Amino acid sequence: MVGREILSVAMSMGVQGQSLARLLQFSVLPIAKVLVMCSLGLLMATSWINILSPSVRKQLSKLVFSLFLPCMIFTNLGAAVTLENLLKWWFIPVNIVIACILGCLLGFIVALVIKPPAQFFNLTIVMIGIGNIGNIPLVLIGAVCGDQPNPFGSVSSCNNQGVAYISFGQWVGAVIVYTLVFKMLAPPKSSSEDFQEDPPVVKVYIRHSSSESVPLLQSPPDENEAQNSVDLQNYTDQIFKVLKHLMSWAEKCHIQQLLQPPVAASLLAIGIGAAPPLKRLFFQDNSVFYFVTDSLNIMGAAMVPCIMLVLGGSLVKGPGTSELGLRTTVAITFVRLCLSPLIGLGVVLMADKLKLLPPNDKMFRFVLLLQHSMPSSILAGAVASLQGHAEREASAILFWEHIFSVVSIAGWLVLYLNVLS
Repeated sequence: MVGREILSVAMSMGVQGQSLARLLQFSVLPIAKVLVMCSLGLLMATSWINILSPSVRKQLSKLVFSLFLPCMIFTNLGAAVTLENLLKWWFIPVNIVIACILGCLLGFIVALVIKPPAQFFNLTIVMIGIGNIGNIPLVLIGAVCGDQPNPFGSVSSCNNQGVAYISFGQWVGAVIVYTLVFKMLAPPKSSSEDFQEDPPVVKVYIRHSSSESVPLLQSPPDENEAQNSVDLQNYTDQIFKVLKHLMSWAEKCHIQQLLQPPVAASLLAIGIGAAPPLKRLFFQDNSVFYFVTDSLNIMGAAMVPCIMLVLGGSLVKGPGTSELGLRTTVAITFVRLCLSPLIGLGVVLMADKLKLLPPNDKMFRFVLLLQHSMPSSILAGAVASLQGHAEREASAILFWEHIFSVVSIAGWLVLYLNVLS
């Protein structure tokens, strides 16, 4: 029934069986790359090689979080963002937030109905609510744009547009993952006594002393000088009081926890990218500081391989070692790959009907649809590894989702291309 429906949609597009095979190839290609990289991580974690031990995987996850991901976000987002794009592409981050909210609501309902083990309740919500909006869509864009004819124009314009749209949305996903998901996947208190959830906060105490050493031989100061000294002293005391209140407020509001490296990199990239003089200094070829951006770009390219190695290494005992349960795993996989894309299609069509999207921009709509249709975010697996909680369960879910997404992505690609034609 499903195969007959997909075939009829393909026929309505005026494509032959060869084009349908190409669509299947597009869906298989990125998943195959993911599985190959994960298998290498699994190999490195086996007892024969034993390079990716649990402690090494945790340190590698921290390196991804603190260095590789911020570098990738800064270079991709800074190059894509401009003041004009901020106004024209505003629905891309909004779409990601909507997908996250609706997905988490679905995950909450599934968790209430399926009733997973209590320690994995939040994991169920996260794995349904947070999708992969980065590396897999980038590979899909490259594959679809490389096929002629395609609904998005020439190969170069198609690829450049798609990469820019995806890069513009990645910072929102990183902010969500390393704020909301970071908190939701925190280990239970009973198992986190030896685990330091947040980076240590260095408290700075400012000691001010009003005592001053006065020379033995000194002429008595006049009244104006004495008054100026008192005013200066009061002004200094006020500054110290304000600083003290600001530091106390920042500590209470957990500002340091909110401004995690990916979030700070996103804000910096938007600030530089939206200012044309600064953007020319950092992102224009042969500019003064282009070597800095190019170096960060090289570092950011290591993010995806490192995360894949960590996820693969987490499966060293096999996906069957997950304590999540078969029913919960099946429910998460089905809802993430089948129901979330269907809801996302309704969201994008409604936004288009309300004229919230740029007119006649098929690639813009295609990227929005992809944001709802991917497996769970691999960054969620990295956070689980970083937090030291539910690492095997997150890796097992990602493993099965990527296996079955070969079929689901193929079906959704056919449908999306038909809708956009």
